[in-house]
Amino acid sequence: MSLIKERKKKVISDYKTHKRDSGSADVQVAVLTHQINFLSSHFEKNPKDHHSRFGLIKMVSKRKKLLSFIQKNYPERYKELITRLGMRK
Repeated sequence: MSLIKERKKKVISDYKTHKRDSGSADVQVAVLTHQINFLSSHFEKNPKDHHSRFGLIKMVSKRKKLLSFIQKNYPERYKELITRLGMRK
């Protein structure tokens, strides 16, 4: 399941670090977070959709790796990103 193009563009514009940024770790984490939130609501309606659940697990793993990279190299950006996304940590 992918985000609608307009929603994805809005997420990218909200979290980009410079004018032409579309793939920094911050942007990737934000896009993955919004996809994960969408899939979580999808599973409330479709509890037997195990194929999509596997994709969700892969997304969560990728987001975790990106967050650990940001935390290690840019601790102040990490704290700001976590609070903006409303994630627990």
